[in-house]
Amino acid sequence: MDPHRYQSTIFGEPARRAGDRWAFWHYKPRAIPRNLTLDDETIYALSVADSSLGHLQGLGQLIRDPQLLLGPYLKREALASSTIEGTNTSLADVLRAEADEDDASLRDDEVQEVERYLRASTVGYRLLETLPLTQRLIREAHKELVSSVRGAEKLPGEIRRSPVWIGSTTDSPENALYVPPLPEDLPGLLADWEKYVNEPSRIPTLVRAALMHYQFETVHPFLDGNGRIGRLLVGLMLVQEGRLTRPLLYLSGYLETHRRTYYDLLQGVRERGEIQEWIQFFLTAVARSADDAVRRAGILVSLREEFLREASGARSRVGGLIDLVFSNPFLTVRRVEEALGVTNQGARNLIREAQSRGWVGEPVSMGRSGRLYWLAGTVFEVIERPFEYDSTGQVGDPSPRTVSTGA
Repeated sequence: MDPHRYQSTIFGEPARRAGDRWAFWHYKPRAIPRNLTLDDETIYALSVADSSLGHLQGLGQLIRDPQLLLGPYLKREALASSTIEGTNTSLADVLRAEADEDDASLRDDEVQEVERYLRASTVGYRLLETLPLTQRLIREAHKELVSSVRGAEKLPGEIRRSPVWIGSTTDSPENALYVPPLPEDLPGLLADWEKYVNEPSRIPTLVRAALMHYQFETVHPFLDGNGRIGRLLVGLMLVQEGRLTRPLLYLSGYLETHRRTYYDLLQGVRERGEIQEWIQFFLTAVARSADDAVRRAGILVSLREEFLREASGARSRVGGLIDLVFSNPFLTVRRVEEALGVTNQGARNLIREAQSRGWVGEPVSMGRSGRLYWLAGTVFEVIERPFEYDSTGQVGDPSPRTVSTGA
C-alpha cells in the first residue's frame, strides 16, 4: 500500500507497526465520527432518499400479503450482492434450482453461493428479532454465508487473525491498493462499530447507515465475505431503526451496476476523507433502489390481482397456483402436488389450465433429471428485468418483454 496516496483525516491514516523491520503500510481507521456536517448536495440527496424510502415503507404496510414479494426481492438482492464479488450465475438458475431441490446438477458452486447469501439473510433477520446489530449477529450471518462453499476455509463466523489486502491475486501488502487494519486493532474497531449502530444519535438514519457500511468495509473483519455481509447490514440497520418493516430494499442491484464508482468512493474516504461524495452516492442508491422496488411491487400486485380475478369464477383449484408462481415463477408438477395436496394427475390438470389462461408457457426440461417446468413469463420478467433510468434518474417503463431463461 502506497502511504503517499493516503492523507491523515478524521477517518484514519496510514500506519506501520512500530519496531518491526518487516512491517508493511496499512490503514488504521479511527472511531466513526459522531458529529458530521452535511453539505447542501448531501442534504438534498438525503431529502430525496428519505422520500423514496418512505414510499417503500408505506407500500410494505399497504400490500395485503407482502411476504409474496419478499422471496423474489431477496433473491435479486442475493444475486446482485454475490455478483459484485465475482459470482457468475443468473436469477433463472437460482429459481430453477429452488424449484427442483432434488436435482444436484442445478446447484453448481455459483448457485450455492447465492443460496448461502439467502440463508445468511434469513439468519440475520431472525436474530434481529431478539438481538440488536452486534458482533454475535454478524458472526452468525457470516458463518452461514461462507460455510460449505468457496469460502469454507476462511474461518466461517470468526474474526480474522491475519492481515489481508485488497487487490489482484498477485498483489502483496507492498503494492496492494488497500491494506485493512491489522488483527490486533479489530477488537477496538468492532466495539466502536457496534456501539455506533446501537447508540442514540441525531444523525439521520440513512447517513448513519452510509457511515456504518463504509466503516465495516474499511475494517474488513473477515477473511472473506465482507462485502456481502456489509451490504446485508444496510437492510438490517434500516429494519432495526424502523425505517423499513420488511427487507424490500434491493440496494445491491444499483451498487452492482455502478460497481467501479462504489469501490472508488469507498476508497476516496480512506485516502482523502471524501465522505460527502460517498454519502451522496449511497443516498442516491437508496433513492433509486426504493423507487425501483415501489414500481416493481406495484406491477406485481396488479398482475396478481388480474390472475385472481381470472380465477375467481373457476370451478377448479387453479387459483392455488397464483401464490406459487409469484413466490417462484418456475412451476413444477411436484411443487403443485406438495403445495396443494393434489395427485400427480391433478397437478398436471391445474398446470394445463394455467397454461390455457396464459399464466405459464410451454413446458421445458431442466437439469439432469429432465424434470419439466412451466415458466410464468410475465411474472419472471417483472422480477428479473432491470429497470431503466432516464437522465433525470426516474425509473423507466418496466413493461414485460420477451424473456430468455437460458433453457
